[in-house]
Amino acid sequence: MAQPIFFEKPPPATLAEVAALTKAQLVDPARGGLRITGLASLDEAGPMHLTFFDNLRYADQLARTKAGACLVSDRFAARVPAHVAVLRSAQPFRAFVRIARQWHSDALRPKSWSGNDGIAPSAIIDPSAHLEDGVIVDPLAVIGPEVEIGAGTVIGAAAVIGPGVKIGRDCNVGPHCAIQAALIGNNVLIYPGCSIGQDGYGFVFFGPEGHLKVPQTGRVVIQNDVEVGAGTTIDRGSLRDTVIGEGTKIDNQVQIGHNVTVGRHCLLAAQIGLAGSLTIGDNVALGAKVGINNHLKIGDGAQVTAMSGVKDDIPPNGRWGGYFAKPTRQWFREIVAVERLARDGATDPKGEGQE
Repeated sequence: MAQPIFFEKPPPATLAEVAALTKAQLVDPARGGLRITGLASLDEAGPMHLTFFDNLRYADQLARTKAGACLVSDRFAARVPAHVAVLRSAQPFRAFVRIARQWHSDALRPKSWSGNDGIAPSAIIDPSAHLEDGVIVDPLAVIGPEVEIGAGTVIGAAAVIGPGVKIGRDCNVGPHCAIQAALIGNNVLIYPGCSIGQDGYGFVFFGPEGHLKVPQTGRVVIQNDVEVGAGTTIDRGSLRDTVIGEGTKIDNQVQIGHNVTVGRHCLLAAQIGLAGSLTIGDNVALGAKVGINNHLKIGDGAQVTAMSGVKDDIPPNGRWGGYFAKPTRQWFREIVAVERLARDGATDPKGEGQE
């Protein structure tokens, strides 16, 4: 962030003040008067920037950095060039984020894209809708009948909020979102282009009348402190609700099918596909492009490696991966065994098994 042109610039601070803000130890107190004017990555930092280092993959960048100061753990402190002031921290990245949150608080949550501080004249709001004081509605948004929206919530441009939807306080609904049949808690961030509460994929297949559509009469319930990434789709339930537990963070372009229950404080990375009627426990982490079959149960604390296909239940705290997913130790043993077979076949003097 050498030139954060879209966000407020942080106030200049001395290195001693930075040490206090990050709760880090300044190794050379004589450098405490050095001025720090911003944050930057190792390769883009200049003499007045603070950076951090906690991964040997970037050791070459650390050796060449022009930063004024670097947050680093004891383990790597000796690698910091002499011209860079050292701030020792047990968790350098966490310390870096701590100061970033203070200096760039305006980047932590979306605001009105049009700089609006009230109801835009072009917004369409049904007379029966109830908006508490302090709600911001951007241009061309549509809010349907019997909608309720809490104070401090921002409804983005061209967003459509369907009949009876309830949205809590201090939420943000991004531009071009479509929300229906949903109950949404407080401090929920829904990024642009999300579709929430649409029909689930419910059919009786291949009957004499073709594919017979099953009415989807459930809801989507999103609890407090959830984030829903851009372009994500969350289908409403068929008979029971689709539920997203409090504190869960969903990345961009995730598909969540009908009747899915996602527990509290889960992490769902980009392009995940969750089939209908899944139950996902608390504190579950799913890597990018994970696909999970319907009617399965993923236990509390489970983790699934990116690009895995899951067809079986996963026990609590399980570490699974692969296609089809299995315990990671078993998966790695199988990979090694297959590689050994391929290598042995390639060196077979008779050429057996080769093309």
